[in-house]
Amino acid sequence: MSTTPDTANGSPPAEMVCIACPLGCRLTVGRSASGELSVTGNRCPKGVAYAEEETLSPKRIVTAVVRTDSEAFPYAPVRTDVPLPRAMAAGLLQQLYSRTVALPVRMGTVLVEDVGGTGVKVLFTRNLPPAEVPSPGAGAIVSSGQTSSAPRRLERGRSKQRH
Repeated sequence: MSTTPDTANGSPPAEMVCIACPLGCRLTVGRSASGELSVTGNRCPKGVAYAEEETLSPKRIVTAVVRTDSEAFPYAPVRTDVPLPRAMAAGLLQQLYSRTVALPVRMGTVLVEDVGGTGVKVLFTRNLPPAEVPSPGAGAIVSSGQTSSAPRRLERGRSKQRH
């Protein structure tokens, strides 16, 4: 791989910010007339590897939510265990958004075993209790006299009781 961009093939070089390490180098990626990738702007070897993967085969961790059978917890968060080819992300999201799961679910439990033959799994990222529908009128009393099903939050730095 060359380390200097060449635009002999007529396409302008692509620019990206490397996220492989904390430096955040501004990379310029081009192709030579022979089709070889060239990268400049990297301050460590990880930048070249990142630019190659992002240009030739970009991948992403996919995060989403799936519907549940619970009114109290209508959605369960999920994510892929490893990065998935970016071209497959839209199809996976469509599949996940069309599903409804029954509670309870445990964090780390596999929802999808193998996404499109890639070996990538989709996992739940939170524990959710069994589906329970709150009974009417069981909400907390808020200061305006109205009931709310949301729990009251204590202000930071204040105790529950005042003396």
